Amino acid sequence: MDAQLTNLIEDIKKYTSNPDVVLLQNAYEEAKLAHKDQKRKSGEPYFTHPLEVAKILISLNMDVESVAAGLLHDVVEDTPKSYEDIKEKFGEDVAMLVEGVTKLEKIPFSSKEEQQMENIRKMILAMATDVRVIIIKLADRLHNMRTLKSMPEEKQREKSKETLDVYAPLAHRLGISRIKWELEDLSLKYLDSVAYREIYESINQKKEERDKFIQDVITEIDARIKEELHFDAKIEGRAKHFYSIFRKMYGQNKSIDEIYDLFAVRIIVETITECYAVLGLVHEIYKPIPGRFKDYIAMPKPNMYQSLHTTVIGNNGYSFEVQIRTLDMHKTAEYGIAAHWKYKEGEETNAEFDDKLEWIRQLLDVQNELSDSEEFMKSLKIDMFSDEVFVFTPKGKVLSLPAGACPIDFAYSIHSAIGNKMVGAKINGKIATIDQPLQNGDIVEILTTAVAKGPSRDWLKMVKTSTARSKINQWFKSNFRDEHIQKGKDMVDKEVRRREMPNMNNFKEEFSEYVIKKYGLKSADDMYATIGFEGQLSQKIMRKLKDEVDKISEPEKTVETIIAEKEISTPQQRKNNSNGIVVKGIDNCLVRLSRCCNPVPGDEIVGYITRGRGVSVHRADCSNVLNSSDDEKQRLIEVMWEETPAPNQYYSADLRITAMDRNGLLFEVMAELSNMRVSANAVHARVSKENVCIIELSVSIEHSEQLVSITNKLKKIAGVFEITRTNH
Repeated sequence: MDAQLTNLIEDIKKYTSNPDVVLLQNAYEEAKLAHKDQKRKSGEPYFTHPLEVAKILISLNMDVESVAAGLLHDVVEDTPKSYEDIKEKFGEDVAMLVEGVTKLEKIPFSSKEEQQMENIRKMILAMATDVRVIIIKLADRLHNMRTLKSMPEEKQREKSKETLDVYAPLAHRLGISRIKWELEDLSLKYLDSVAYREIYESINQKKEERDKFIQDVITEIDARIKEELHFDAKIEGRAKHFYSIFRKMYGQNKSIDEIYDLFAVRIIVETITECYAVLGLVHEIYKPIPGRFKDYIAMPKPNMYQSLHTTVIGNNGYSFEVQIRTLDMHKTAEYGIAAHWKYKEGEETNAEFDDKLEWIRQLLDVQNELSDSEEFMKSLKIDMFSDEVFVFTPKGKVLSLPAGACPIDFAYSIHSAIGNKMVGAKINGKIATIDQPLQNGDIVEILTTAVAKGPSRDWLKMVKTSTARSKINQWFKSNFRDEHIQKGKDMVDKEVRRREMPNMNNFKEEFSEYVIKKYGLKSADDMYATIGFEGQLSQKIMRKLKDEVDKISEPEKTVETIIAEKEISTPQQRKNNSNGIVVKGIDNCLVRLSRCCNPVPGDEIVGYITRGRGVSVHRADCSNVLNSSDDEKQRLIEVMWEETPAPNQYYSADLRITAMDRNGLLFEVMAELSNMRVSANAVHARVSKENVCIIELSVSIEHSEQLVSITNKLKKIAGVFEITRTNH
């Protein structure tokens, strides 16, 4: 047994009696053997990664099965070993954990967004069965972020953005703050290295002054507790995490010198009674700031976090936060769900633990209905990552809802029947409008009637939670299904006529089989009902239907046949419609640049022979090209940019800028474009609940090198996380 394995076993024995040493040893040896010839990007042996993941899981006091799965988590994905191999050797429990963590890289997706959506959906599904899956995944992501330096810059930013959007909030929702903070700080380091370095250097400049102040506060509070309350307390000071400071700087448009509560003092005592006694003493010693006291003991957060928070002003004018909690609360704050672990020491499943995980099952129910990646991520952020308000039922039960939620959200969070029969609401005993935003501490009573007509479509604009939106949609779908089916059929017929596709006039159900399977529908009627209910025809569905019809109606066509029929030949339009493109082997044909990916000179390109509309030119990395069917690939043709482009020929390119929102951000972006003499054809900006700004730009350029220059300039604007070129 080598030293590393011995250390793992010894560390597990510190918190687990009689661990399954044989299981751990077999998993260690299996992973080491499976990865023996593999290297990481840094040049290190690949096995260092699963070993470090196992160490992180042990630091969270996870059970032996979880640690074994942590060692094996990449074996199925990166080696010839299969799920069945793991199950046979290590049992169904470990195999299920490994399978839950395994990513879906081998399945083709139409976009990175869709792949991310399916990976997250799979994790949520696995979490609903066993929450250990996501804890292992968080440990995996944490070590990857710790070693991100060896990756290319583009990959660093991509992984950091995903970590900030998904994994750090997941750690927060599970209450594992020690992982959440580190993930956020590491993400900031790669997304905005300038801001990270500025915060690091500024904190270090005044480190001695702040350390002395914190120590003076700790000494004073400790002495007063012993003198007046006659018990001991553990008191410690800590600096705020970099990302927390960063959000304050850019969210409030302040410099770091204007932010004084850069640190917090934590007081850990034995009992809840002592927590409140210490709170009174702290308010006696220091002046509390009004509106900055929060009692998470009486009203715990959904992630089980409990503590008293108060912000006070010290004798020298510095403001700082004081957190007061018991030792058990502190363990929950650090380890989250891992501290309340039903698998430890073979404990039986209990109702209280299951209640704490009910949000996962609710989340899964809602997410399973969404197939659009953008809508999925938007819904996920609202459900999991937004700020919350705590409100009460008339009987005193506490419910947590996203900030901005209204009585309709409250009604559907209790039961769908309550929401469907709702006719009004009372807040704190007074009649209120059903769209009134709820505040912390509100007592909400829902007024219902048995003869209610059901929800209104206007409610969909009022609700904040995807749970409420999903239940309202379900009601309309089930109560007006026949109407939606007929409306969907009418919309398909109208779209067929608009697109001038006569070969779809004899539309049959078998043509839609691929679409039904693709979007998880049960029948053609389901497809029509979905189209009719959404009120607009899904372009994705229409394109897939057309593809299936084309394959059935004209399977024998080849490129030679198409060219012979001169489907792409339009000699008289050559001069005005070449768009700077040369089609190999064909002269004088109509050429158009595809709007789905907007290619520009310098991009690698490929042509697609359309029916009657010439050659459509795409970027080689366009998702429509990468995911084309075998029949469609037969219609691809080699194209290239003209060696001498026409003067003053401009092309449209779309960019998405992701940045921390602040005053003047959009002005700086537009000013930078003006300085570069770049025209913006369209601009659209929006701000998320997390204070992240998304700016979508369409710019006119002459070649791809100019686009690189624009991107590099815009990346230097303070607060900009990421700039990507987008497809429609």
